[in-house]
Amino acid sequence: MTLILPEGYDPKMSARETEEAIKYIRDTFQREYGREMRLSRVSAPLYVFQNTGLNDNLNGVERPVSFDVPWAPDEPVEVVQSLAKWKRMALKKYGYLPHEGIYTNMNAIRRDEELDNLHSIYVDQWDWERVISKEERTEETLRQAAKDIFRIIKHMEHEVWYKYPHAVHHLPDEIHFISSEELLQMYPDMTPGQREDAICKKLGCVFVMGIGDTLSNGEKHDGRAPDYDDWHLNGDILMWYEPLGRSLEISSMGIRVDEDSLLEQLKKAGCEERANMPFHRMILEKELPYTMGGGIGQSRLCMLLLGRVHVGEVQASIWPQDMIDACESHNIHLL
Repeated sequence: MTLILPEGYDPKMSARETEEAIKYIRDTFQREYGREMRLSRVSAPLYVFQNTGLNDNLNGVERPVSFDVPWAPDEPVEVVQSLAKWKRMALKKYGYLPHEGIYTNMNAIRRDEELDNLHSIYVDQWDWERVISKEERTEETLRQAAKDIFRIIKHMEHEVWYKYPHAVHHLPDEIHFISSEELLQMYPDMTPGQREDAICKKLGCVFVMGIGDTLSNGEKHDGRAPDYDDWHLNGDILMWYEPLGRSLEISSMGIRVDEDSLLEQLKKAGCEERANMPFHRMILEKELPYTMGGGIGQSRLCMLLLGRVHVGEVQASIWPQDMIDACESHNIHLL
């Protein structure tokens, strides 16, 4: 357990006031986010059949929570780890056209998550996905989406300031762009996490692009499953977060794999057998639309805007007792 316990921390709100602020942020953000990004709200599953290939493999080591159902005892069902693949299927099923898209509330369980100030085994995100043309699978398209999301989050800061001026945490004024390889060249003696902290402390808000493939030092900046994001056309929005003295990832997004990048990445990841799964076959046979999408952390956004130092202050989850006790001793009250 890695836990940061800032001295003299003041949450500035009671638990009841915090719950009211959480609801306000979530209601307001999703309404404005859906309108500004031109996305329709849809319902999403909590679990999928394992054999569909729709669940997110994450880094390939996390164990999905699984169970069986009476009518299909030999076909395991898995609680989703993300909706990255399901959303692309939904766009086809519901008949969305280029430049149209969807968003949904994604709730997931990641039981192998290493708990700290920012990570919980319960994940809540606004997941979004939009149809694009093959010609729009470019870095310019990716950058514009990151700019749009940053602008909406920045506007949300003003909404929260108006309603909770005593509690709002002020955000950087602009977003900067850098590739993971450029970041490595800038800070060659640091770990990926240290590089992110260094560049965010310097610039405030950064979109780090190109995550999942091997860098020039033979290592990856971070892990990405090989079958949803194109590793050359993805990235994370990170902000310097002074209350914790570190960077905070608020959103991850990417242009999704096409038929060529899927095969290339499956081969690099050593899991070419996935090409036979229904979802993957549909990509290879060009039956699914070209899309881009991502997720915005709901609890992370509440943390960011309210200046909280532990994700458990803005979401109800379960925590080790020693973490609960350590937090309470530093005026950090977990819900």
